[in-house]
Amino acid sequence: MDIRHRQPSGWRSATAWIFVAPFLVIFFVFTAIPALIALIYSFTDIGVADIRHPLQVHFTFLDTFARVLTNAGFLKSLVTTGIFVVVGVPLTMAIGLALALALNSGIKRLRATYRAAFYLPVITNIVAAAVIWQYAFTLRGPVNTFLAELGLQGPNWLGNPNMAITTVILLTTWRNVGTCMVLFLAGLQGIPADVHEAAAIDGASAPRRFLHITLPLLKPATLLVTVLMTVSYMNIFDEPYLLTKGGPLGATRSVALWVYEQFGHGNIASAMAGSYVMLVIVAVLGILQLRMLRAAS
Repeated sequence: MDIRHRQPSGWRSATAWIFVAPFLVIFFVFTAIPALIALIYSFTDIGVADIRHPLQVHFTFLDTFARVLTNAGFLKSLVTTGIFVVVGVPLTMAIGLALALALNSGIKRLRATYRAAFYLPVITNIVAAAVIWQYAFTLRGPVNTFLAELGLQGPNWLGNPNMAITTVILLTTWRNVGTCMVLFLAGLQGIPADVHEAAAIDGASAPRRFLHITLPLLKPATLLVTVLMTVSYMNIFDEPYLLTKGGPLGATRSVALWVYEQFGHGNIASAMAGSYVMLVIVAVLGILQLRMLRAAS
């Protein structure tokens, strides 16, 4: 190209900034600035009565964080969130991997239809899904009716604390398994077929090929899915809020739901401090997992 027809570098930079400007404006107005304000006010005693005069609050420094970290409700919600992560993440990943393996090699016909069907919960409206699940898991709902036909007594899915957290995990798994399936399927399709063919010729059985070929080559995708699912379950809010409102007896109250309730009660400083405590935990876990991802790739 003739140099005379090239645009000056300053013009190209200005054009790039013009395209980036809308995102930057939205990011700073709705994300960066509110996050900074929340961080500042988390070191104060701001409450609902101080909304009209936010500059007249008193700085308490780390006292607000100390109250949050010693709050029984917050600690219980932290344990509940940990249960969601420890149980939900492996369950979602295992089902997603099984579906990906079936779609990659086991299912020969209507693959696109099955992929769309398994991914449908990801794009389904969570409010509508929660209403259906509430009806399905009531004492006389379809689930318990089906169990009764098998001669089994259905539990109180939403009224018993242990069963309620199980139901929330099932709903969250149903909603997120499609994402895991797509990512695992992308990883499986990136594995050369001739590697499996050579192993099969050498006499390696299907389970050995899965353990010694598929899983090691699938490690980058596995770690990526682990990061995404961990962050998703750590920030879980929609499912427990819509399905059980955090009950019964706070058994399904996550940290995000606890923060939401603190805002509703007017404890704005505690809500902001709790949000940043959770942000630090998520950031630390994310950094550790991303380092594992970088080392595996």
